Amino acid sequence: MFFQGPGVIFLFLSVGAVALFGFLAVAAWSGARQQERESYYRNDMLKKLAESDTQSSAATIAYLQEKERAAEAKSHAKKREGYVVGGLVNIGVGIALIAFLAEIAPNRAVGLVGLIPALIGVALLISAFLFAPRKAA
Repeated sequence: MFFQGPGVIFLFLSVGAVALFGFLAVAAWSGARQQERESYYRNDMLKKLAESDTQSSAATIAYLQEKERAAEAKSHAKKREGYVVGGLVNIGVGIALIAFLAEIAPNRAVGLVGLIPALIGVALLISAFLFAPRKAA
């Protein structure tokens, strides 16, 4: 039959790779396009507010500044959360590597190689809790 042999597997994998990277390209393009539209409309609104001389424009500008501060605080919180998750994952990988290498190696000291990712995880946690900004005030 036609659907036998390594050629079919290669065809399947190549079509899958093209589809995956095509999807990723379209997703990245649409995300960039959305950011571009948001920026354009925000700048257009600010331009119209700057041209008007009403009291409501000052209140609107203050509201937009507060909204931007809230978005920045959310961005900082998300970054800090990423450090915490990355640190915990590295600590887990380090502990698992210590246990695995200590079990399979004749020399048990080889397991100490797992301290490298574990200590990187500890450094990420310290960075998240001590040096990352808590909130943008």
